[in-house]
Amino acid sequence: MSMENPPPPALIRVPIRIVVLVVVLPIRMVWDVLTATAHLLDRAVLRPTGRGLALVLNGLNQGLTWVLVRVGRGLGLLFHHLVARPARWLYRSVLAPAGRGLAVLGRFLGNALFVWPWVGLWWYVVVPVARYGIAVPAGWLHRTVLRPTGRGLARALTAVGAGLGWLLPRLGRGLATGTGWLARAVFVWPWVGLWRYAVVPICRYGVAAPAVWLYRRVLSPLGTGLLFLLEKGVFVPVAALFRYVLVPLLRYGVVVPVLWFDRYVLNPVGQGLGWLLPRLGRGLAVGAGWLAGAVFVWPWVGLWRYVLVPLVRYGIVVPLGWLWNRVLVPVAREIRDALAVCWRVAGFVSRAVGRAVKWVAWTLVGRPLSWFWRSVCAPVGHWIRDAVWVPARRAAVTAGRVARETLAGAGRAAREALASARAAVRQARRDTWRALVGGARTDRPGEPDVARARTLGSTTNVPGAAPAPEISLRKRG
Repeated sequence: MSMENPPPPALIRVPIRIVVLVVVLPIRMVWDVLTATAHLLDRAVLRPTGRGLALVLNGLNQGLTWVLVRVGRGLGLLFHHLVARPARWLYRSVLAPAGRGLAVLGRFLGNALFVWPWVGLWWYVVVPVARYGIAVPAGWLHRTVLRPTGRGLARALTAVGAGLGWLLPRLGRGLATGTGWLARAVFVWPWVGLWRYAVVPICRYGVAAPAVWLYRRVLSPLGTGLLFLLEKGVFVPVAALFRYVLVPLLRYGVVVPVLWFDRYVLNPVGQGLGWLLPRLGRGLAVGAGWLAGAVFVWPWVGLWRYVLVPLVRYGIVVPLGWLWNRVLVPVAREIRDALAVCWRVAGFVSRAVGRAVKWVAWTLVGRPLSWFWRSVCAPVGHWIRDAVWVPARRAAVTAGRVARETLAGAGRAAREALASARAAVRQARRDTWRALVGGARTDRPGEPDVARARTLGSTTNVPGAAPAPEISLRKRG
């Protein structure tokens, strides 16, 4: 343990542990009693009760399952033999043949009522009327009248078309040639002659030739002389004036003094102002900052640093820290350790009390009950098991075997009754079929007799086949 948190003296530790032991011991004893009671209930009541309920419910489930399975099988057999098989026989033997007969009859009636009349009407009324009332006269009219008339008209129209085809191209070619000559004579040739023999000579010899002569002989020499006069009389003096008068005047009268004034006056003054003004502004800002700090900040900083902080630190924080570190933390730590120690000590005390109570209970109650169980209940139970329970179980087993044999005999009798009922139903079905369609009745039940082989009176038979009489079925009737 560090020197900042020294261990508390025994004057604090011992009273705390005594008080905690006095408080914790009843709680621990109650907790141990509840735990022992819960374990006892679990071992002596809940688990046996659960096992008993599980056995009872399992037995009930198995019994109900056995009963329901047997009942379901019986109901299934009853439904199969009383409903399903008669319904299947009724469908196969009565409903299906009746349905096929009704289908054949309905098809025949449908054809007779809705198909055959319209087929007869088509083949014997509509087709002959259309063939001999419309097609044959139309064919005769086409072959006798329309085809010769059409051929004559085609030949005449072919001849007329050939004549027009020879005449019209030549006539059109002549008309096109005359029309072209007339159009050129009216609309083209006058304008071509006017352009070629009037406009072109006038423009060439009346306008273009005099203009070229005037340009070459008059305007070009005149322009050259005027350009020479302008160059020597105007351009050269103006250039000399600009180069030798205006440029030196501007350079040495304006530009050089302005540059000298800028370099030796304005630039040093600007540099001096640029160096002075920032430092002056910085000094003013520092002075204003010091003044504002002295007026608005330093009093509150001094108040916080030299009044409030020492007051809070040495008047509140240090006493609270000392109280926390020297009183509350050791007391809380001792209470925690005391709780752990006293819980274990209370456990020892509780177990000792429990062992004492257990010894007293075993001496006063358990030992007499154990002697009574070994000396009285166990012999009586053995006698009841050997003299009463075993003979009763054997008698129950014998009665169960007899009941099973009885039930088996009843089942066999029921199956034989069902078999005889099926045979009776089969015989009644065969008799009904014979009554409906005819046929010789066999004397013995079961499958019908196989037709015997005919041997034509010979003594040699097919192995295992009885000879049939040589009378035909028609003569036998």
